[in-house]
Amino acid sequence: MRKLFSLVILSASLCFLATSAQAGPKVEFKTNLGNFVIEVDAEKAPKTSANFLNYVKTGFYNGTVFHRVIDGFMIQGGGFTQDLNQKATDAPVISEAQNGLKNQTYTIAMARTSDPDSATAQFFINVRDNPGLDYPNAMGNGYTVFGRVISGNQTIDSIRKVQTMVASTPKMGRMADVPSKAVIIESATILK
Repeated sequence: MRKLFSLVILSASLCFLATSAQAGPKVEFKTNLGNFVIEVDAEKAPKTSANFLNYVKTGFYNGTVFHRVIDGFMIQGGGFTQDLNQKATDAPVISEAQNGLKNQTYTIAMARTSDPDSATAQFFINVRDNPGLDYPNAMGNGYTVFGRVISGNQTIDSIRKVQTMVASTPKMGRMADVPSKAVIIESATILK
């Protein structure tokens, strides 16, 4: 009986260690509507994760807004200031949409243009399962998922429910789905 108990404890310990070893970096976002934490999957999306974490380390996201909110789809942020000026970014990162991660509820993915290799700093959080954004989609590519929200889902739900409008931007003309009251990313910090 003692051997069986020891074997069960050893097995449970190994499972815990394996799970801990697979956990990726965590980033806490503090917003004016609450906080949330994402876990980055640096194993399945190494280039995208490194790109994202570099923006976090440099403070790039601090003071940016969620500029595009579509309830029942996603919330997008990380590229515009409160006055809707787009921030200058580093070079784009190569798409890693073929990594097997899916655009499911509360996952985080890179925003981009129609060019699959054009993602820079902007990201979006899926507020429902969005299989049409997975690789391969109708366009033959997809959107790179690189992590998931692990706490603060209520904050994501609060953001997705904000009222939106069409807003004028300094350089892009008009933009739809902009929150009527700014949803500000006050800070983004890598947790130790």
